[in-house]
Amino acid sequence: MRPSSWACVGLAKLLVGAYARWRGAEPLPRQRIYFANHSSHFDTIALWAALPAELRARTRPVAARDYWGAGTRRYIATATLNAVLIDRQREDRDADPLAPLGEALERGDSLILFPEGTRGFEPLPGAFKSGLFHLAQRFPAVELVPVYLENLQRCLPKGALVPVPFTCTVSFGAPLRVEAGETKPLFLERARAAVIALSGRAA
Repeated sequence: MRPSSWACVGLAKLLVGAYARWRGAEPLPRQRIYFANHSSHFDTIALWAALPAELRARTRPVAARDYWGAGTRRYIATATLNAVLIDRQREDRDADPLAPLGEALERGDSLILFPEGTRGFEPLPGAFKSGLFHLAQRFPAVELVPVYLENLQRCLPKGALVPVPFTCTVSFGAPLRVEAGETKPLFLERARAAVIALSGRAA
């Protein structure tokens, strides 16, 4: 990894700890989509930093181009995190928004994805959008690993500019797959429930 990548990991460990808890999955070199709750701009960095170095090197966060696509943020996203940038506001309505993610998976990369699509204010995730389901259908061999990020909404909540040091844990759950005949709504609710279960809170 580049020096800026190691610096980013060090900053995350210093500010929030980003302590990994492997509660249903093991840190094995398998192709995966890690999907998590989203409550802070720091979520991406904390989850990425929690991975062992050998997994981190092949894992690419998915980031919104409208936020991460310019200036210092773009450097962090592309040069430091090797993120896959996607367009949330598509000018071409016929374009496949998942195409960049599919290309990364076809190359053998793993992904970090926030299925809510935007940050929330609550500790538990809101409804998941359909992208996770469609990727799971297209790439059935890729493991889907639920992740719960604890306390990051307190470290860098929506609207905040300066992070407040808090201890954050990153809990990795058992991998999921789309079951035979499972509909999109049922799968997305099951995936969301898997993230909530890692929080120890009731939905």
